[in-house]
Amino acid sequence: MLALSLLLSLTVTVSNPIDQPREAVPVTVPVGQKGKEVRSVTIQGHPEIAWQLDDLNDDGLADELVFLVDLKPNATETYKIDLSPDAVSTSFTPGSYAYIRLNDKNKKYPKIQAIAFPGDADNREMYSSIYGHGAVLEGLYNAIRVYMDNRQSVDLYAKNTPRLELAETGFYTTRKQLEDGYGRDVLWAGTSVALGSFRGYQNGSPVTIDTVTTRSQRVVTTGPVRSIIEVSDRGWVYNGQPVDMCQRYTVYDRHRDYDVEIKFHGLPANSTFCTGVQKLAIDNEGFLTENGLAGSWGSNVPDKGMADITDTVGLGIWVPAANLKSVKEDDVNYLTILRPDKNGEIRYSFTSGALRDSASPHSAADWFKHLREWEVLKKNPVKVKVK
Repeated sequence: MLALSLLLSLTVTVSNPIDQPREAVPVTVPVGQKGKEVRSVTIQGHPEIAWQLDDLNDDGLADELVFLVDLKPNATETYKIDLSPDAVSTSFTPGSYAYIRLNDKNKKYPKIQAIAFPGDADNREMYSSIYGHGAVLEGLYNAIRVYMDNRQSVDLYAKNTPRLELAETGFYTTRKQLEDGYGRDVLWAGTSVALGSFRGYQNGSPVTIDTVTTRSQRVVTTGPVRSIIEVSDRGWVYNGQPVDMCQRYTVYDRHRDYDVEIKFHGLPANSTFCTGVQKLAIDNEGFLTENGLAGSWGSNVPDKGMADITDTVGLGIWVPAANLKSVKEDDVNYLTILRPDKNGEIRYSFTSGALRDSASPHSAADWFKHLREWEVLKKNPVKVKVK
């Protein structure tokens, strides 16, 4: 094996601040080098750890390294990392996937990297032009799609077995595929916020993203460690002022939760927004706390073309204190009212389980217990130091 060229060596220290073990903890490290491109890394002594280099700002250069670690209670681990300009081939097992595919008359559904529409495009035409109606983001346990229209709703796909399978089903699982053990679209959103859909908030109610100059979706990265999709709206007229907004959705290998990051330009002061989880149509149970955690469990008929099949699912969302203004329950939602933090950004995370999911809790009580345990992890992120 040829020795790789060396640009820089880093020491990365990761500390678990709580007395609980943690699995698949994301560690992100800035790696941008002025005038030099990082094409590979070596995590010394840990050839088993999958790594990924991502170009997040679309300038053609990797600017962030990401890998996952398991940590014992209150443990601190140190990793020596070498950055190299030499490209290497890797064989890491894929743990996430993202794509956008076009609808076409030949039913080839070609994959594309990004798509943009003018602000006066018809919502139904945008929605129907994409196979699956929007960008798709897949983890091992579930998948989401974000609709390409003014709603930009998050829809949910649950799996029977942890694996990647959206390349086969494309969110449109057939009865034969169901018999063969594939998962399916499990949510009928209606007028709700579904699972963590981002909305404006005016006059005490959620509002969709209606008046814009352009709308776009993009696959930021797709890889073995994480995948990211981006939804952008330029010139969204909100509170009487045009606002540019970018939403990013991220899923990591071995995770069932998704992280959301929203950035704005030109946002009026004291603007508020909302998200949340829907109440399920059949036998819904749920809760909403003042601390920004909400959950629901129940059943629905997600596919009216297969009305004989119901699905029981669990939904959950958590909003950090810096972005939580208040909470509210309405007829169809458990809502969390959002405000930008001191940097003008909004972050939150959502997660899901399902009765068909072999790795998920299988009752409302167990699902709600899982959400409270998940909240502890979200409130106590690992501490990462880079030297």
